Amino acid sequence: MKLLENKKALIFGVASDRSIAYGIAKQMHFHGAELALTYLNERFEKRVKDIAASFDSNLVHPCDVSNEEEIEQTIQWIANQWKEIDIIVHAIAFAPTELLGGDYLEHMNKGGFTTAHEISSYSLTSICKKARPYLNKSSIVTLSYIGAQQAIPSYNVMGVAKASLEANVRYLAACLGPTGNRVNAISAGPIKTLSALAIKGFKDKLEHDKNTNPMRENVTQDDVGHTASFLCSNYAKAITGEVIYVDNGNHILGAN
Repeated sequence: MKLLENKKALIFGVASDRSIAYGIAKQMHFHGAELALTYLNERFEKRVKDIAASFDSNLVHPCDVSNEEEIEQTIQWIANQWKEIDIIVHAIAFAPTELLGGDYLEHMNKGGFTTAHEISSYSLTSICKKARPYLNKSSIVTLSYIGAQQAIPSYNVMGVAKASLEANVRYLAACLGPTGNRVNAISAGPIKTLSALAIKGFKDKLEHDKNTNPMRENVTQDDVGHTASFLCSNYAKAITGEVIYVDNGNHILGAN
């Protein structure tokens, strides 16, 4: 029996075959899960439909998580298809580009700060709240980064938003746990995605991480996908409220 056989996974955040969410979708499909994917807007529609088709799925729905009505519509749509949602993957984060680089305070503004938290953290809360009636011993996984715990140059407001997300995971886990549902985060090492390239100095960070982490290699999408699949399987039924590092051990090191 495959790890996720007979499980149904709703995945937010597949933007291209270079996104971390793609790696998660790929591995969950390999392990037997039925997938449904969301996309931000018409620009991504065909691309995400093609990706879904490659995973034997035609379940694709638009969802801009800054719009609560669209989240509600997405949850109702998939509930009509499946009745229950076994897995939710939240792989969404955003901050205005001008806030990702240089001095933390120089370009900081209330609008950008609020947007980063709304998209990167609050959206998980909103998804969980609206999906709650359809959860049944379900597993929810989101994506964080070491910048939530350490001040990483140029990561700036996104690090603050990820810290909010990690706290969010703990409170959601405590809230949803009594009904058998689990919530965890994966803190992945740097991966060359389109969104990561918007961070000033990211390519240098990628190379530095490869040369200094204990395993002397970069993390891949598949590495994250393997861990997400495990966390959403019955083998991880006693794990909740955790931040699991998938970073080749980078987080155990001192300043480097």
